[in-house]
Amino acid sequence: MKCPYCGSTLSKVLNSRPVEETNSIRRRRQCEKCEMRFTTYERVEAIPIIVIKRNKTREPFDRDKLLRGILRACNKRIVSLEQIEGIVDEIETLILNSSTKEISSIELGEMVMEKLKEIDEVSYIRFASVYKQFKNINEFIIELEKIKTGEI
Repeated sequence: MKCPYCGSTLSKVLNSRPVEETNSIRRRRQCEKCEMRFTTYERVEAIPIIVIKRNKTREPFDRDKLLRGILRACNKRIVSLEQIEGIVDEIETLILNSSTKEISSIELGEMVMEKLKEIDEVSYIRFASVYKQFKNINEFIIELEKIKTGEI
């Protein structure tokens, strides 16, 4: 494991604990060179999840890409990193526990919007505007009205 601060490969584990709801272990480490502390997560390598894009191409599920997309939607909002990581963990667990290891990007986007809607409406709208590819302000207003009336 490389230290994110100095790049040294020498570190010691200070503590380990399982992460709830996922098959991973959280390890708190300290670099033996610069003595900075950092956290790593260890997961069992599973059968890869494949995402079927809108254009019918397939690509491996990228947890970090999903995390970045949600982070972008939640930028400057009151949503914590733990909540965002929780969304990604929940979605990943749902997919891994399903009978198929393929998911469409449409299903994935719907799952994210469902979770964001429960946490923060502004983040939901930000994500939806990219995911649903709003072409004009009227489509944006229609989505806002759905939120106001409780349709969503």
